Amino acid sequence: MSLTGTPFLCTTVVLAVVAVILPLVLWSRTPGPKPLRAAARLLMLLFAQGTAVTLVFVLVNDRNSLYDDWADLLGTAGHVQRAADLGRDGTGGIAVKRLPRVRQTFTAAGGAGMRAAGAVRVTQLRGRVSGVNAEVYVWLPPQYDDPAHRHRKFPVVELLPGYPGSARAWFEAMRAPEQLLPLMTSGEVAPFILVAPRTNLLAAVDTGCANVPGQVNADSWLSVDVPKMVMDNFRAQPAPRGWATAGYSAGAHCAVKLAVAHPDRYRAAVSLSGYNDPIGERSSLAAQTPALRAANNPYLLLRKAAVPPPVALYLSGESGDGYQAGMALESVARAPTTVRVVPLPPGAGGHTMTLWRPQVGTAFHWLTLQMGQSRAKGRDTSVAGPTPRSPSSAGSRHAALASGTASRAAAARRP
Repeated sequence: MSLTGTPFLCTTVVLAVVAVILPLVLWSRTPGPKPLRAAARLLMLLFAQGTAVTLVFVLVNDRNSLYDDWADLLGTAGHVQRAADLGRDGTGGIAVKRLPRVRQTFTAAGGAGMRAAGAVRVTQLRGRVSGVNAEVYVWLPPQYDDPAHRHRKFPVVELLPGYPGSARAWFEAMRAPEQLLPLMTSGEVAPFILVAPRTNLLAAVDTGCANVPGQVNADSWLSVDVPKMVMDNFRAQPAPRGWATAGYSAGAHCAVKLAVAHPDRYRAAVSLSGYNDPIGERSSLAAQTPALRAANNPYLLLRKAAVPPPVALYLSGESGDGYQAGMALESVARAPTTVRVVPLPPGAGGHTMTLWRPQVGTAFHWLTLQMGQSRAKGRDTSVAGPTPRSPSSAGSRHAALASGTASRAAAARRP
């Protein structure tokens, strides 16, 4: 029975109801000696508690798209076939552009959220560079199949979920196609191809979208293999002009890191409640050693860059949950890098889909303006916004976490 299917949800509801009724009916009717009756009553209570917890988990999982299936939940899926040392650029010396084109087989993705605004399709991709074997979801804009646009190439946004998180989350919990379809149809937002690759590649650990030889090459999976597959199978604009990343929470960190680390592959990035220091997610592989931590911190990458990358960054968040990370990046940005920080008021939704979902349209309006453009200043002022009255001070834990100077013990983020 599928973890995210209606039958399993209905089963958990029925079991939860039965678990409540059983003690009411059998509590005083349990036969046998006193120890046996006590044991039976204890089992009924445990059964009631277990079914209640299971029902809550199923509802939360369905609402937030945390785990796709039982293999994800139990950590039994094997998505990493090999994890060779691919070097500084993550290609292992492979001339990616010279690799032969591979035509993928796509099928319609199941689930109500996948059909709400045009069909989402899915394929199983074997990464020839990264050694990752995982699914990739693709949604095409309404203009893609219009005969009037048959020769047009479209910009692409890679959508990254938080941790734990499913690649389906942007289509189901975030309702991105449902929100963007009317905006793309009216011309308010550019017709982007939306691509959501799996990021949950290892059991019980966040890859941090990093390459860690011997464990996983998540960076190369996202920035090399997935874009190559999209270019091979769809009318997509070439990188970096036509490519961007977007994410929330841990996915926001990944989105910015990928864009800053690979300006030859991405033009822009959107971060919703993200962080800079990989230690912001304490289970991140990228936070396991000082070298990895520094190599995957976009703040340090920007600060140390000999040549500022020509990328545009959009970062939003509440004070203590994304805002300081954005301000830290803005403080070290130099042209042609541009940074737009959007502060959100306290209590706007917390670290949840309630906060991130309404920002989809705004973020894609910004992407529409930024894609293919360049700025002369280090700060993007295309969108005005208020500044929080009491942002954390320079010596606060949030500022230390934003700049990459926090200790592991002080790195816990607000849930």
